[in-house]
Amino acid sequence: MPFHSIRRFPVLVITHIMCLLFGHAFCVYAESPNIVLILSDDQGWADIGYNNPDVYSPNLDQLASTGIVFTQHYVMPQCTPTRVALLTGRYPSRFGGAALQASNAQAFPKGTPTLASILKASGYETFLAGKWHLGSMPSHGPNEFGFDSSYGSLAGAVGMYDHRYRKGDFEYNWHRDQELINGSENGVHATELVTAEAIRVIRQERSKPFFLYLPFHSVHTPLDERGRFVDQPTALDPANPNRWLNEEDIPWFNDPAGKIQNEKDPEKRLLLAAVHHLDDCIGRIIKTLDETDQRQNTLILFSSDNGPQGNWPGNAYPDDLKLTDFNQPLPFRGKKLDVWEGGIHVPGLMNWPGKIKPRQETTPTHIVDWLPTLAAIGKSNSAGSLNTDDLQLDGIDLSKLIFDNEASPKRVLYWTWNSRINRWALRYDHWKLVKYGRGEPTSKSDWELFDLHRDPKESNDVSDQYSDIVDDLHRRFLAQRSHDKK
Repeated sequence: MPFHSIRRFPVLVITHIMCLLFGHAFCVYAESPNIVLILSDDQGWADIGYNNPDVYSPNLDQLASTGIVFTQHYVMPQCTPTRVALLTGRYPSRFGGAALQASNAQAFPKGTPTLASILKASGYETFLAGKWHLGSMPSHGPNEFGFDSSYGSLAGAVGMYDHRYRKGDFEYNWHRDQELINGSENGVHATELVTAEAIRVIRQERSKPFFLYLPFHSVHTPLDERGRFVDQPTALDPANPNRWLNEEDIPWFNDPAGKIQNEKDPEKRLLLAAVHHLDDCIGRIIKTLDETDQRQNTLILFSSDNGPQGNWPGNAYPDDLKLTDFNQPLPFRGKKLDVWEGGIHVPGLMNWPGKIKPRQETTPTHIVDWLPTLAAIGKSNSAGSLNTDDLQLDGIDLSKLIFDNEASPKRVLYWTWNSRINRWALRYDHWKLVKYGRGEPTSKSDWELFDLHRDPKESNDVSDQYSDIVDDLHRRFLAQRSHDKK
C-alpha cells in the first residue's frame, strides 16, 4: 500500500464509523482535506471549455462536470485586487492604496491574517507556487503571510521563458522562499516550472494536510508557446502571416479535437494554445494526486483573477507580442479593469470527489468567500473556530450552500478599482449599480442601474424606472463605503 494510503488508513476507518453514527455533516468535516487552489490569469468567462465549446480544456471541464460550477462567480477587475480579496477575505478598498490596482508596493500590512496563516494555524502545511504580486520586495513576500514555502515570481506578469518582469527595480524577481534565483531558471516555460513545483509538493511525505496555492501566470501576456523550439520566441511565420512559426509541431496548437486549428484568427489561436497548455498542466497535477492516493481527500478550487485582457500593445515584457482582440468573445459588457460584468464575472468551480455533488450553482458568489469557506472546511484540526467578527471579513462561509445545497441569504457584492477610485459597482439580488468617472457617488442620481436577470449584458440603464431600487442600493453602497480605508 502506498505511503499516503497507509498514513490515512486509521483516520479513514474512524471517519467511516463516525459517519454511520452522526451522519453527513460529520462525514464532510471529519478529516480536513488537502486544498489545491488554482488561479489562472486574465482567463475570461468564455476562455474555458465548459462555458464555450470552441475552447479545448478537458481537465478543467472534467472538474466542472464532476463538481460544483459557480455560474455567478465574481472577482475584482485586476490581478492584485483579486489576490487581496482571495487571501484576506476582504474587499481591497478596506486596505486602499496598492490593494486597489496592480502594484509592486505592499498591498496590505504585515500581520494581516490570510488564508494561508489561518489554515496553518489549523494544522496545514502551506505552499505557494506561481505569481504573488502583493508586494514585490522579498521582505513582503509570501513567507511573511503564512506560507511555509513559496516559489515563482514576486512581481506580476513575467516573460514565460526568462521569467523577467518589466525593466526596472523588479525585473529580476523569480525566487524560492523570497531568495532570488540566479539566472531565474531561464529556458523553461513558467507554467511548466509552477507545475513541477506543485507535483514536488504533492509527492512529499507528510502527516498533515496541505494547502497548495497555484496562481499561474498563464494566460496573461506575454503569450509565448514555443513547445520544444525553446530558442525561437513565438512569432508569426514571415512566409505565412496567418500561421505561427513551427505551429504544426507544437502540441499546444494541436488538440485532438481540432478545436484550436479550427480558429482562423492566429492571435485567438495563440490564446487557445495557452489555455490548452495550462489545462494540460492542471491535468498532470490531478494525475499526481491520483497516483499518490490523495485525490479523494483533496478539494480543488479554480478561478480566473479577472476578465479577459482583450488587446495588448506589447513590448512591456521580454518577447512580448502586440495582440488585438485575442480572447474569445464574451456574452457580457466590458473586460479586464472594468466593473462591468466582463471584467469581474469569471469561471469558478470547486471539486471534491464523493463530498461535492455535481451541479451548477446560480447563487452569486465572490472570491472573498473562499477564505471563510475554506477556514470552515479546514478547521477540524484546530482547537477553535474562525471568528469572522474579529477579522471583519466581507466574505461569507459557503460550506452549507456547497455541501447541503442550503440557500445563502441575499447579500451585497461591492467593487471599486484604481488607487484614485474611478470605477464603482454594487450588486444586490439581481440589481446592479455602476458608476464610472472620478468623484464619490454621493447621491442616487450618480448611478446607472441594471437588472442582471433581464439584461446580463448591462445594455439598458433602468435607474429612472426604479428609483426606489436605486435609493435602496445607494444606501447599501454608503454602508459599504463607510468600511473603506479613507
